Amino acid sequence: MPAPKSADRARREPKRSSNGNAAPLGSESKSAGAASSSQERLSVLIVNGDNMGGELLASALKRGRHHYDVAALAGGSQEIARRLPKYKPHVTLISAELQDGPRAGFDILLQLREIHPAAQNVMLLDDCQRELVIDALQKGARGIFYRSHSVRALSKCIRAVHEGQIWAGNTEIEYLLVALAQLNPLRFSSADGKPLLTRREEDVVRLVAEGMKNREIAASLQVTNHAIRNYLYHIFDKLGISTRVELVLYNTTHPNSPKPASDAILVKARGKLQA
Repeated sequence: MPAPKSADRARREPKRSSNGNAAPLGSESKSAGAASSSQERLSVLIVNGDNMGGELLASALKRGRHHYDVAALAGGSQEIARRLPKYKPHVTLISAELQDGPRAGFDILLQLREIHPAAQNVMLLDDCQRELVIDALQKGARGIFYRSHSVRALSKCIRAVHEGQIWAGNTEIEYLLVALAQLNPLRFSSADGKPLLTRREEDVVRLVAEGMKNREIAASLQVTNHAIRNYLYHIFDKLGISTRVELVLYNTTHPNSPKPASDAILVKARGKLQA
């Protein structure tokens, strides 16, 4: 990929990594607050099946140039769940396999969404298994990261998901799109042609599709964060979906859905997909 011609373009078009790691996808326009968050010292929580693996990863992240505040939890899902409320991470790295099962980490992912809704969660996988990828994204993971990739790439992943982007590659997105295509088609209008969503709910959908976080949407619409959470709850209920990722992807592919102000969503993952 040619070198970016300007700093602004560099922010919008991250380079594809030489080892094939996924690139972030999602919002291209960042507010001043989001831009400054890149300089913020982030708190990272590692959830792993064994102490040694978690501590090794924590040490590697602490040695990096970003100097993350890193803590690690290890054990089975029930033990880890009891200890989760003591932490307030910006980003959580969750191993799919814990001591009590190869998929126990997905239980922790669901509990984290309840205990720490502001945290951005990344699933750590050993390899690219279709079912695990789909399950992670449908349960609300903001990133998929493979243990074979470098700590440097993991650091980029942490920054990306904290800034509201989704860390995934073309393969992972293709898995999810195929899974979504097999579901009942999403309708933004009823059988008699009436809109399912209110005008304000459509505004929320547009802003979610532009990559905004709840607090940014609340500021844009001049309402509270609690109001935005309520809007999203009703939107998910009406449309029969459960995550923001599903909402963005459905919004991208459905012709009658509310479109972002830019009338396009730019997806980046080792290449570009435009809607």
